[in-house]
Amino acid sequence: MNLDKYIDERLKKEGISKEVFWEGYEDFKIGAFIKEAREEYGITQEELAKRIHTTKSVISRMENHSEDMKISTLEKVAKALGKKVKIAII
Repeated sequence: MNLDKYIDERLKKEGISKEVFWEGYEDFKIGAFIKEAREEYGITQEELAKRIHTTKSVISRMENHSEDMKISTLEKVAKALGKKVKIAII
């Protein structure tokens, strides 16, 4: 079974629109990018939390449930990981 067909069947079964699914996927990607960058940088969630003056649980939430994250917070995380934020409206 291909991925598109699987997603369509899953959305139909769960009663979720494609728009809602992809919106959630975009939130997930941000968290995945944060986790990947942190791991590449070689630091723990706790170390990242200290760098941006927050707690490990906040970092965990960012990595796993990143919806509604402020751009300023994302910029702090990026800076702490030696990265920059690039935003595009397409």
